[in-house]
Amino acid sequence: MKLTVVIVNYNVRHYLHQCLYSLRRAIKGLDAEVYVVDNHSRDGSVGYVSKYFQEVNFVESNHNLGFARANNIAIRQSEGEYVLLLNPDTVVGEDTIRNVLQFMDEHQEAGGVGVRMLKADGTKAMESRRGLPTPMTSFYKMVGLCKRFPDSKTFGKYYMSYLPWDEPVQIEVISGAFCMLRRTAVQKVGLLDEDFFMYGEDIDLSYRLLKGGFQNWYLPETILHYKGESTQKSSFRYVHVFYEAMLIFFRKHYGSSSLWLTIPIKMAIYLKATLALIQMQMAKMRKALGFFSPRRRREPDYIFIGSVSSITQCRKLARKKGLSGEFIVANEKVRPEGHLSLLDEITTSKTIKYIVYDIEAYAFKTILDIFAQQPVENVMIGTYNPRTKTIITAEEILK
Repeated sequence: MKLTVVIVNYNVRHYLHQCLYSLRRAIKGLDAEVYVVDNHSRDGSVGYVSKYFQEVNFVESNHNLGFARANNIAIRQSEGEYVLLLNPDTVVGEDTIRNVLQFMDEHQEAGGVGVRMLKADGTKAMESRRGLPTPMTSFYKMVGLCKRFPDSKTFGKYYMSYLPWDEPVQIEVISGAFCMLRRTAVQKVGLLDEDFFMYGEDIDLSYRLLKGGFQNWYLPETILHYKGESTQKSSFRYVHVFYEAMLIFFRKHYGSSSLWLTIPIKMAIYLKATLALIQMQMAKMRKALGFFSPRRRREPDYIFIGSVSSITQCRKLARKKGLSGEFIVANEKVRPEGHLSLLDEITTSKTIKYIVYDIEAYAFKTILDIFAQQPVENVMIGTYNPRTKTIITAEEILK
């Protein structure tokens, strides 16, 4: 078996469906197996998705096991020479996985590989390349020096933002959203550390790969990462889990450092967590007391691009949901530039525009390449699947 893909899912059935749909194209012709470990979702994820993807191995947990433990369950059962950890809120290009596998075959010293992740507006996610959060690197990030001096190899180390985006480069930390691993490397350094419930386990594994004598790489292959659709980042639980992961990593790898380093870093972590909780609590209090009046968000406009039949379906769906939209009959052969020729018109308005592509008329790779070519802040990726009659954006699901 060449490849095992492991996806841990929690309450994101429509994003999972789209992820598996793109994955099916990406691994076509490869000797590959796919595992989905469901962490006790309440949205009927397995029942919904399994109807469409009978080739997938589903593991249904009766509890939320966390990211590390759920991945480990599938890794132990699987057989692939390589193991790809993939988030359910991602979309992979048709040739992404094939190109990553070729690179790893040609670079036996590579223990793990990450890729270029795009956000929903087509901009590059800084988390695509990261440095180890050493005490000093973490300090530079917390005090804002990383953001102020991104091109500095000292201050910009957290995101390694001084590295080029368009060529393979060695990095230190691979994102768990797309993490291709060599099984022999994992067997040597160990599976994901289950002390991490969520967040931090990718940093820990990346560090152990480096200490085990392997290299970690970034490749300019593209995926879309909606970034956290399965987590509520405004919740108290998120703050607790995220900062607890930071403390676990710090204690595990830097606990023996001198007190003049460890004490300030630990204090900074506790301070950041406390401030985040206070800000969230104050926001809730202001809203409850009537002092908080959020800005009204203007309703987004939609531009639908696809086949005749898909455009007909989208018109019906737009009327049903009360959406304002423009409808363009096209595919990637007759309109390879997609929406780019409309940017002058689109960018005159500050209203959010969702460009909804028919995924039967355009390859996922083409859609991602179009957005990456000329990202615009208020222009967001949307997809339409004519088989499920579903529109998916970073903000909502329409069907």
